[in-house]
Amino acid sequence: MTDTNKQTLINRRHKVLGQHSPLFYHEPLNLVRGENVWVYDENGKRYLDVYNNVPHVGHCHPHVVEALTRQACTLNTHTRYLHENVIQYAERLTSTFDTSLSTAMFTCTGSEANELALRMARHCTGGSGIIVTDFAYHGNTEAVAELGTAFMAEAKSTRRVRSVSIPDSYRSPEGLHGEALGEAYANEVQDAIEAFADEGIKFAGLLICPDFANEGLLNVPPGYLEKAVAHVHRAGGLFIADEVQAGFGRSGRHMWAHQGYDITPDIVTLGKPMGNGHPVAGVVARAELTDTFGGSSMYFNTFGGNPVSCAVGMAVLDVLERESLLKNAQDTGAYVASGLRALQAKYDLIGEIRDLGLFFAMELVTDRSSKKPAPDACDKVVNTLRQQGVLISKIGRHDSILKMRPPMSFQREHADLLLSTLDDALALAQTQI
Repeated sequence: MTDTNKQTLINRRHKVLGQHSPLFYHEPLNLVRGENVWVYDENGKRYLDVYNNVPHVGHCHPHVVEALTRQACTLNTHTRYLHENVIQYAERLTSTFDTSLSTAMFTCTGSEANELALRMARHCTGGSGIIVTDFAYHGNTEAVAELGTAFMAEAKSTRRVRSVSIPDSYRSPEGLHGEALGEAYANEVQDAIEAFADEGIKFAGLLICPDFANEGLLNVPPGYLEKAVAHVHRAGGLFIADEVQAGFGRSGRHMWAHQGYDITPDIVTLGKPMGNGHPVAGVVARAELTDTFGGSSMYFNTFGGNPVSCAVGMAVLDVLERESLLKNAQDTGAYVASGLRALQAKYDLIGEIRDLGLFFAMELVTDRSSKKPAPDACDKVVNTLRQQGVLISKIGRHDSILKMRPPMSFQREHADLLLSTLDDALALAQTQI
């Protein structure tokens, strides 16, 4: 495709999708095919995908595609009919959680899952007040947009959502570290609960991503989440863990990120990786919450959890097990993290490295003493990598954190390409700050 043809496509997109429909990169990509960790543009150029967690077990995995095709050729209805796929998938899925989290409800998107979790929490507690971090994103529907303190206008005017500081050990309050820092951040949750009470708003719960992905994949101070959840439960609220980004084994050590803490959520929300690109998501919760909510607020979703979606979901679980992808997340993740820390020793531009299995964040700063964010350098690195055939993105309050989150099938040879290309891009960016 020529530059003229690509600009024509962009113009057509703006006309029909709106001027503000977002696109990645200064020079947008027109992708036409994907396979495992690779995507291809219209000219056949290959790009290493180090960003998308939607194709969780690899783009167009043949086992997942075959499961989808087989069931789609047989029957696709909805969950008001009995079907083995729906029940078997719910059984397999809930078996990966604590025994108290024994029921599942299916949706099509993570936004819907978080909205359903809010409905359930508010119904079961009789409250409406929800606590999130002050740089949160939990989806796009009206109900969850008011939680979106990172991006959403609705979050600025709501009274039934309060935010607390992200538990950031890199940019922590002066003189605090370790458990004292964790306790200080957790005390903000208690303060928010009390602020709701002062306003006459009954508290319903805390909704947090256990990996703090949108906040920048934080190195969370010890004891923070355990203490925060204890405050929530003492106040009669529920803890909702948003596992849309961190779930399905991305940490390598656990199937779910919350399992890395000494806590058990009351409700867990799932999304993107669940169907490897097929739109299926869900809520897993304690049975008494599901039954209490369902007894008076019937939940039904025409497409959520249909037999095709559940066949796809089971195929994803099959691949995770058969290809030992949690172990790969540990092994390859450690290899990447080691390489990133070697680059940190080489470039003062890198303030902090954060890693959780096959999830990585690199905070860029203009200097390490002041920790001043370097958004221009971050933007330069992302777009230089894109030109060199490696796809990552950026995140954080200042758009100064490189975000790397490849498919779970990412191997050492892919890591070597990422690290060498990143080395070149950082060298170029550092000369320009």
